[in-house]
Amino acid sequence: MKIVVTGSIATDHLMHFPGRFAEQLLPDQLHKVSLSFLVDDLTVRRGGIAPNIAYGMALLGLKPILVGAVGADFGDYRSWLTRHGVDCDSVYVSEIAHTARFVCTTDDDMCQIASFYAGAMSEARNIELSPVNARVGGIDLILISANDPVAMVRHTEEARALGVPFAADCSQQLARMSAEEIRKLIDGAAYLLTNDYEKELLESKTGLTTESLLEKVGVLVTTLGKDGALIRGRDLPGEIHVPVAKGVVANDPTGVGDGFRAGFFAALSWGLGLERAAQVGSMVAALVLETVGPQEYEILPAEFTKRIAESYGDAAADEIRAYLPA
Repeated sequence: MKIVVTGSIATDHLMHFPGRFAEQLLPDQLHKVSLSFLVDDLTVRRGGIAPNIAYGMALLGLKPILVGAVGADFGDYRSWLTRHGVDCDSVYVSEIAHTARFVCTTDDDMCQIASFYAGAMSEARNIELSPVNARVGGIDLILISANDPVAMVRHTEEARALGVPFAADCSQQLARMSAEEIRKLIDGAAYLLTNDYEKELLESKTGLTTESLLEKVGVLVTTLGKDGALIRGRDLPGEIHVPVAKGVVANDPTGVGDGFRAGFFAALSWGLGLERAAQVGSMVAALVLETVGPQEYEILPAEFTKRIAESYGDAAADEIRAYLPA
């Protein structure tokens, strides 16, 4: 299955605040917040939603096609992704801007305060998907994740024009996208992915309900943090709830949702059902959560299936084991 993953490509600057943000925020003074947090750690990691997802897919044996905009400083990052099995031949290189930067501080409660510098990402709107489709001999699925908002809408329109199924994944860009842009992005999507907060924000901005969303999209996937993931579909007899993996020791939440998406769509590409796909996604998300940085984990088949069995049963492990790369 040929999956194109579009979205932001960035480096992550991750810091830790040894305390709780909640204790520093005064409810009656939020209109004039002026805070500085003294952090005790800084790591610089490869990141961005699209390569995070593509990296996880590649570890699961796929050859995902990465599409996004970067700066001339992308060379080392490109080599890393290519070495791990990601197709980077359709990445657009800006002549004037640096690759985007994500700067994030996490507190002891795993709450995060972050800023994002778009840089070259703002040029993603110049990318056309038709040449990508021609180069790879036909695309089977396009994942449209958080990116330059104009690019996201353009990619959606191109997917419809090409007749290629697409997954809408607005995530962080919901805050700045208009109701009209959001509607354009999700209309006709095979999959719509959000977390529970993003789903409520999407519904608030567009006036849509769960029922009306399912008139526009095929499958609605909502991640619920520690409560797992909930899947609804217009053709499903009922809801599917998949709990989080067992025995997870949390270290860094950055990229956990990207890990879920990587596992979810990899499993669908194998031909597994939605419940199994969410179980694979939840296990990959657990591996991301247990490491610092969104691309610092490994997928070891024996350990992976052992943990699948512990969390979801032997039948799930047996079914998934057959598709994991040696």
